[in-house]
Amino acid sequence: MNTVSQKQWIAGINAVTSALEHDAEHVREVLIEAGAKNPRITEIETSARRLDIDVRRVATQALDGVVGNLRHQGVVARYAAARTYSENELQGLVEAAEGRALVLILDGVQDPHNLGACLRSAAAAAVTAVVFPKDKSVQVNATVRKTSAGAADTIPVIPVTNLARTMRDLQQMGVWLYGLAGDAEASIFTLDLRGNIALVLGGEGDGMRRLTRENCDQLVKIPMPGASNVESLNVSVATGVTLFEAVRQRVAS
Repeated sequence: MNTVSQKQWIAGINAVTSALEHDAEHVREVLIEAGAKNPRITEIETSARRLDIDVRRVATQALDGVVGNLRHQGVVARYAAARTYSENELQGLVEAAEGRALVLILDGVQDPHNLGACLRSAAAAAVTAVVFPKDKSVQVNATVRKTSAGAADTIPVIPVTNLARTMRDLQQMGVWLYGLAGDAEASIFTLDLRGNIALVLGGEGDGMRRLTRENCDQLVKIPMPGASNVESLNVSVATGVTLFEAVRQRVAS
């Protein structure tokens, strides 16, 4: 597993708790608001000290200065690196799923809150991996980690250099690629989603890029019978709907 060499701050009780539980080796220090009485913050302080991680009590203004407008809930942590998986680990993850791989591909999601929400749904659905491009897409940052409520630390997140090539590689691994598009004819609810599949969703605004769309095996849509004045669902909402249709089928089978 590779790491990205950069320093960043994560903020919020859930995000810091998850980092200490799942990736403590990369947590360099924890800052806690002076006078904080929340028992969960006390648990964070106890865990950090037990792990021999520096803990400092600081003024609220100091926390605000570190994370800006991000709501910190009285606790932030400094990361030495953000954990990620490399592209060459994808095949092993698919093979380990033994014919039931569930991959989420996000093409060009720009809003960190949307990416965080997508990762949270992906973790709840036990996805095999989340794939997105290194360019023209938000990366896993402090806001993403907070919004994901720890999911960014618990599932394989794979930024790739060439998304179209990665999609073709997945096809060679026996993964069927379904792209979500509002103008598609087939409904997501009519498909068999129990085998090796990848669900491909575009970012805000323009949706999937042309090459991404062309590399899908089939385009499908989420039926919206009551949405005559709604062009499309938010990407994080669409992600949740499609992932849990796959979960429903897999649990029932």
